Amino acid sequence: MGGAFAKHLLAAGFNVIGYDVATAAARALARTGGTPVRSCAEVAARTRTIITSLPSPAAMEEAFFGKQGIAAGARPGTIVIEASTMTMELKESIRRRLARQRVVLLDCPISGTGAQAAAKDIAVYASGDRRAFNRCRRIFDGFARSTYYCGEFGIGSKLKFVANLLVTIHNLSTAEAMVVGEKAGIDLGLLYRVIADGAGSSRMFQVRGPMMVRGRYLPPHMKSKIYQKDIDIIRAFVRRLKCPTPLFDSSIPYYAAALRQGWSLHDTAAIHSVLRKRAGLKGKP
Repeated sequence: MGGAFAKHLLAAGFNVIGYDVATAAARALARTGGTPVRSCAEVAARTRTIITSLPSPAAMEEAFFGKQGIAAGARPGTIVIEASTMTMELKESIRRRLARQRVVLLDCPISGTGAQAAAKDIAVYASGDRRAFNRCRRIFDGFARSTYYCGEFGIGSKLKFVANLLVTIHNLSTAEAMVVGEKAGIDLGLLYRVIADGAGSSRMFQVRGPMMVRGRYLPPHMKSKIYQKDIDIIRAFVRRLKCPTPLFDSSIPYYAAALRQGWSLHDTAAIHSVLRKRAGLKGKP
């Protein structure tokens, strides 16, 4: 995500500096015209607007409050656009801790995969201080297809949970359709073209259907092991609401099976392989 944001912001005329624990990502930033630096603290010291996109709570803690974290370098008035999918409690805790330094955190999760981010085909669900959001409007326009201001801090994350609940279901429904079609003897390329153009399509059918047609789930738009974190967050969220989610609940075992069967580093489209195995299909589609 971060590399895609940087590429689009550079193309839009922004000066971009960045830090990533992966040296390959830093080299990629330099190749596209950005400036890699040695720590999150250095990023914070050199800019007044920061975008964070992080994979885990541990990474969040280190990036914000580690020895060389954002809090160590940020000046009063800095705005942080927080684009990760994390629990409400974690984001609220970070917001409060940064506020003591007069640093504003915006809750801005992204709807879309890494591949969609690379194509500038993502939506931002922004929430938090309205004036800070207004100051960042050109930045959002620089890396996203669309941006929605959703209200008070945390509404963006709630909307992302709803969006990912649907992604979880639609990804499985795509795999189910592919396996039914294969068992029925339909050419999967034909199935994809016809269904994608009709009422039965979904964005996940369009994004992950081609991977299922090929029976190859690399490179991943979203690694299965990382998406499990999102599933756990949504499950905890809906349980607190005491809201029935029958389709989401029924989807979860297939994602868990994909991890057990060795697909953790592959795209979540690998649940297609789980269904093919249960259907008794062998070899490539």
